[in-house]
Formats: sequence, C-alpha cells, structure tokens
Amino acid sequence: MKKLMTAIALLAAAPAWAEDKMTVLLDWFINPDHGPIIVAQENGYFAEQGLEVEIVPPADPSAPPRLVAAGQADLAVSYQPQLHLQIHEGLPLKRVGTLVATPLNCLLVLEDGPIKSPADLKGKKIGFSVAGVEEAILGTVLGKYDVALDDVELINVNFSLSPSLMTGQVDAVIGAYRNFELNQMDIEGRPGTCFYIEEEGVPSYDELIYVANPETMDKDKIARFLAATEKATQYIVNNPEKSWEIFASTSPELQDELNARAWVDTLPRFALRPAGYDAGRYARFEAFLNESGMIDSILPVSDLTIDVTAQ
Repeated sequence: MKKLMTAIALLAAAPAWAEDKMTVLLDWFINPDHGPIIVAQENGYFAEQGLEVEIVPPADPSAPPRLVAAGQADLAVSYQPQLHLQIHEGLPLKRVGTLVATPLNCLLVLEDGPIKSPADLKGKKIGFSVAGVEEAILGTVLGKYDVALDDVELINVNFSLSPSLMTGQVDAVIGAYRNFELNQMDIEGRPGTCFYIEEEGVPSYDELIYVANPETMDKDKIARFLAATEKATQYIVNNPEKSWEIFASTSPELQDELNARAWVDTLPRFALRPAGYDAGRYARFEAFLNESGMIDSILPVSDLTIDVTAQ
C-alpha cells in the first residue's frame, strides 16, 4: 500500500507533457485578417491540439516566407500570388493551408469622382505599393476595357494607398483591401468604390495562405494547427459578436471603428476548410502569371501546395 501511495505521489508531482512549440510569422501587424489564429489562441484550441504557438508580427512584411524557407519558423502567413513567384525563384516553400479564401485586393476609386469604369482610367494616374503581381492584375483589368498599361501613369505610393487617392495624388489605386481601405475612406468621409478584380478577368485566388518549407516541415504539427484554426473559424461564424470581443480584447489598438467594420467584412472570407484546397484555382493562377509574363514556365500544382492531412 505504501508503495502504491508513493507511486501515486510521484505521478502527481511529475510535470505535464510539454506541448509542441510552433512559431507562426504573420504577414503584417495583427488585424482582423488573422481572426482564426488569434481566436484559436485565446480559446485554447492550440493547447487542445498539444501546441504552444508563438505568433510573431513581422518587422519587415516581405521577410516571413524567406525566414520560413530558411528554417527560422514553422509557418508564415503569406499570399497565393507571391507564392507562385517565390517558388519560381527557387525558394523551398509550399502552401499548406488557407486563411482567407477570396481575393481582398481591388482597384479603388473615389465614389464621387470621375472614374465610373476602368475604361475611364486611360491617361490617368494609378497608385500601387508592390510592383510585380499588381501590374499583371492591373493590366488584365484594364485590358478588358481596351486600356493598356502604357495608357496610364503608375505611381509608387508605398503603403499610402487610400491617402494618396483621397488627396488627389492619384485617380485610382491597385492593391487596396476591400475590407480595410473601403471602410477607412468611408469613416473619413470620402467613400470609395471598388472594382473587384475577380469580376474583371483575374482568376480568383486565396488571398492569405500558410506556407511552410516542404523539406523541414512537421506535417503532424501543421495538421494540428490547421485543425485548431478550423475550429476557431467555426466558432467565429457561429458567434460573430462574441468572437469579435475575444479578438479585440487582445489589444487596445484593435478596439476602434475601422477594425470592428473590417471584422464584419472579413468574417465570410475565412477559409472554412483551411487544410483543403482547389487545385484548379492554383493551376489557373499559375497559367495567368505565365500569360502575363511574370513566370516563364508552368509548374504542376503538386509543386505549389500540399494537403498535410492526407494519409
């Protein structure tokens, strides 16, 4: 009996099994786009999966995929269009999950301005933040209206998209997010109008994805991470107001009208099945980039994405 009691005491004193640690690099500072990650953390869904997840906003938004490729983090939140280019550059990356399953990007103009159609942009100024894919997207949208890129003046406004539009520096901006810039402009009394790129000839794509290094990734840990974020997404859909309260409570900086509006607009865009993917969507965007001259060959979908939950 004494031996049994000693064994029980030793078991009670033994430390709990350590959770598997993961580092997830965000694409930007924490905002409603990251809702499922934050809610999974706050509701204990990562812990349920035996994970201890460190969520890291980047100092340099372009760095996370490269840091993951270099083995310095498990996952990075990134963008499907950029993934295609990065893989063609030789970075060891694959999409392993989806966070936001629709484009957020749009061609934005002033609601009360003279631009009523992309056709009206001939001879006008268009602001952008990131060269490359944005030009391919813009060229496709304008081309639908017989306007060439050479017919417009492109101006790099850095990340000052809506301010450059509201101050008249440019007549339109590409790369604005429909869940943020539209709300920001409306709050400031200068409403905007979005031309939605997937309605203007650009193949639809996953705006925000999770990428990992296929040579070093732990599929089991990633599958558990995705299971936790899937549960969080279901919670958000079922409890939109409560989930907003949970999300906003993590930082005073989130507790404003812009983020509250963006939360509502982003909610229906979260991937309900973050581990699943549409192979045709990746094939079509790969072909689009090839036709646009952004890449000089077409890779098979298996080189771009993987289902880590497949047996």
